[in-house]
Amino acid sequence: MRSLQRTLSRGLDRGIGRGLSKDLVRDSSLVWLASSIVGVSFGAISVAGGLPVWVPVVMSLVVYARSAQFSAVGVLLAGGGPLAAAATGLLLNTRTAAFGLAVADILGRGRAARLLGAHLVTDETVAFALAQPDPVRRRAAFWVSGIGLFVVWNVGVLAGALAGDALGDTATYGLDAAFPAVLVALVLPTLREDARIRRCALLGAAVALAVTPAVPAGVPVLMALAGLFLYGRKEAAK
Repeated sequence: MRSLQRTLSRGLDRGIGRGLSKDLVRDSSLVWLASSIVGVSFGAISVAGGLPVWVPVVMSLVVYARSAQFSAVGVLLAGGGPLAAAATGLLLNTRTAAFGLAVADILGRGRAARLLGAHLVTDETVAFALAQPDPVRRRAAFWVSGIGLFVVWNVGVLAGALAGDALGDTATYGLDAAFPAVLVALVLPTLREDARIRRCALLGAAVALAVTPAVPAGVPVLMALAGLFLYGRKEAAK
């Protein structure tokens, strides 16, 4: 973690890109730490469940869907086939379509940047980018957070996969609370400052809570996107 922060900081000191600053690296570090810990858990769970080491490693590099990866591996370990696992992962990851629209202007118009940026779109990266005060810092925050997250996640998955059973039951560590805590910290400033976004978020949360007892895990998150309709209606009314 520290070596990654030092590497990025040296790059920032040399003036690579406008809007990049040491404080962006510092603020991203908490998210990187949470991601690396959960990545270790994913790698360990996958291998302890009977999958070869290369499966979680390659999945993390190529798919990079994290929470959806847990669901896909859960299907595989429960005896489901690859198609069922892929369908489960795709269903849970459809929320990133909305995230992609939110950061489309941040990625720019170049095809290479959009392709790489689409691969790096995650809950944390989008939240961190949109929390910045101006377009230049939003672009810098997206790339700093996104690249850092991708690196630490894959390093964590590899470490967990190699450790395998040595870590024991990772559920006892309470790692599932790490990402929600980080996301709350990232979105709180925006929720405090913008009453319109706060109302949309409350609507989405209410919908998710209402449907949780009746639908499979992961679906409430998708249903929470209903809050975007309220935001869109207010935009159209302007």
